[in-house]
Amino acid sequence: MAVQMPSAGLQLMHRLLRISTSGQRGLRSRDALRECRRERRTFSTFLVKCNESKGDSSDPSPPSVGLSSRRMRSLSPLERISSLLPRDALSPEVLQLRERDQQDPAEQDAKIRVSDTLEEDHGATPVEEDDPETPRASDAAAETSVSPALPGESPLAFGELLVAEYRKKARVEFRKMFELQTGARLQSSWGVIPHDDVAGRPAGRFVKTSRGVRILVRRASLDDYTLYMKRGPAIAYPKDACEMLMMMDVTEGDHVLESGSGSGAMSLFLSRAVGCKGSVLSVEVREDHHRRAVLNYNRWRASWSVRRGEEWPDNVQFHIGDLAEASPLLAARGFHAMALDLINPHLVLPAVVPHLHLGAVCAVYLANITQVIDLLEGLRCLALPLLCERIVEVPIRDWVVAPARQKDGRYCVRKDPVLDQDQREEADREMSAEEHPAFGTIPYIARPHPEQMSHTAFLVKLRKCVR
Repeated sequence: MAVQMPSAGLQLMHRLLRISTSGQRGLRSRDALRECRRERRTFSTFLVKCNESKGDSSDPSPPSVGLSSRRMRSLSPLERISSLLPRDALSPEVLQLRERDQQDPAEQDAKIRVSDTLEEDHGATPVEEDDPETPRASDAAAETSVSPALPGESPLAFGELLVAEYRKKARVEFRKMFELQTGARLQSSWGVIPHDDVAGRPAGRFVKTSRGVRILVRRASLDDYTLYMKRGPAIAYPKDACEMLMMMDVTEGDHVLESGSGSGAMSLFLSRAVGCKGSVLSVEVREDHHRRAVLNYNRWRASWSVRRGEEWPDNVQFHIGDLAEASPLLAARGFHAMALDLINPHLVLPAVVPHLHLGAVCAVYLANITQVIDLLEGLRCLALPLLCERIVEVPIRDWVVAPARQKDGRYCVRKDPVLDQDQREEADREMSAEEHPAFGTIPYIARPHPEQMSHTAFLVKLRKCVR
């Protein structure tokens, strides 16, 4: 039965039909869909008001049931509007569109849902960008192709210490050291990686997280381990430890005295330097520092045995005590070198210098320049047979050197002076990010890295000599 409406409602209906017809011809037009939704809400409110004004002249329950059932159905805006009108009030174009929707309603509903989702979530047609986090077909092909193992190369095994890192635009966004364990998972803001997926693979490969981000998984070096292991006190940084080893000229088979075990970083570097034939005596006055140094030392040895299939040399002896009062410990011992990491090293020098070989070097690690002054003043007052050869600070400056790229990922092109028109057109040709330009055609950026390591310590080189 046709719905009775005043002239204003008929005008609104004719306007609505014109908008709906034009909107159906272009289903992907977002503006037409928005207009249809606004007109449909206005028309539904108008019908409810008309039904309420009729009172008892007609039964309002069937129309309300019909409206509620239509609201629950997944219909297009045109179907919802045209279903309220009698068939003879519709234009031929609307009738034809209604028959087409009835033939394939599922496809029509899918189009409307997709269009609504794109409009509400994004507000525009999404544009595909070259995101390094998005998995690509070339990445899948690279994962499937496994290079043959080289002699001495072994896959990752449970118990090894690994480093996972993610770089974006030549900057490290994520780096973490972890031990490969059965059933464990590597958690990060870029997704999760089960440890079982890493075990058995070669080292130095990219592994995809649960979010599709490629993270490099490699074995931890001694440099990585000393930087990311659990600490008690501050460590001797690798750049300073290497300089101290060069000062002391430590070689395989040497016997070295270390005072101030700390977190065990310098003990590990000395252990590798002296080898199986040498030994290191590490003395620490604090029990908590001693315990941390022993734990870090044993953890690295256990990981090394899994990694290489052979034992790391057990050549470090850790002791708790004050080196200034450790005469029985040093009795009948001689050392090729000494490494001191103490607050007041000049207080222990009278006890340790007699056990240092003539011509050998004692390297002192000091954080403040005032400690250096106190050390030199102590040497002057004590008249020890030590010559201060060098006082150095080891700076390291990281640089960013990379091919110049535009914001859209394309390589920049080196601009050379050109004379004729053909060469100018060739130079102005845009180059995509996937192309590999010829050697020497791409400019490079070179600047200091924005994140630099600041001051760590002063290193003092003392040599024992006879005047």
